[in-house]
Amino acid sequence: MTMTPVPPEMKRLEPFELALREAGMGYPEVTEDFPWGHRTLKVKGKAFVFLSLTGEGLSMSMKLPQSNGAALMLPFVQPTGYGLGKSGWVSASFGARDTPPLDMLRKWLDESYRAVAPKKLVAQLGGAAGAPKTEAAPTRTRSAPARKSAPAAAKKTATKKAPVKKAAAKTAPARKRAQRA
Repeated sequence: MTMTPVPPEMKRLEPFELALREAGMGYPEVTEDFPWGHRTLKVKGKAFVFLSLTGEGLSMSMKLPQSNGAALMLPFVQPTGYGLGKSGWVSASFGARDTPPLDMLRKWLDESYRAVAPKKLVAQLGGAAGAPKTEAAPTRTRSAPARKSAPAAAKKTATKKAPVKKAAAKTAPARKRAQRA
């Protein structure tokens, strides 16, 4: 896939895009894709951040379920288009002379990852928001399912209804005919 070259006036923003990319790629099971020619970071096939460095500047869109209200109060943030803003997605845009607030953007990236990633992967990060853990999570092995205790098994079988015998219901008319004769 060929990417559009970055105009010289936007080269100043390139390190910011790469720093955000590096932070996002540090999370468990993240992949990078380029739909529509823009960098997209995904977890389990679901996008959690879109990054774009074009002639207009650097922009990024991410899902912020907790902090989107506060983010939307900032002058460089607006709801993401295509109806995504209704689901908590915001877009931040920076011009050639702007200095993006990397620390805040990394926190937003973390919030977006946690909002989109499966709970199993989020659990690997721990409870605190911030930079992802780089160590691998311990692997768990499956053990045999626990057996039910005798009283629990008896209770379960005691609540089952006895099946209705349909054969007896079919022979009832035959009995009535036999009684008439």
